[in-house]
Amino acid sequence: MGFGAQPRLSNKPVTCRELTDFIADYLSGETPPDSRREFERHLKICPNCVTYLRGYEETVKLGRLAFDDEEATVPDTVPDELVEAVLSARSKSNAE
Repeated sequence: MGFGAQPRLSNKPVTCRELTDFIADYLSGETPPDSRREFERHLKICPNCVTYLRGYEETVKLGRLAFDDEEATVPDTVPDELVEAVLSARSKSNAE
């Protein structure tokens, strides 16, 4: 199980690696309150992770914007298998 899925059992501070490994859970609010506090404590003392977090959030935002235009067509150079895989993954995530 990942850091976000269970409370931390140690009193050691969150490392940069742990923060980056579980940043999606943190941003989606899926981390337990104790773990969330540890993440936030780390962010208060680590400007590099704050920068990483902002970049991650911006990347997610831009990724979502890429699909805002429902009328956009897929270029002919994109393989059909890729289009099918993306549509399949999208329908699975919408079903959850």
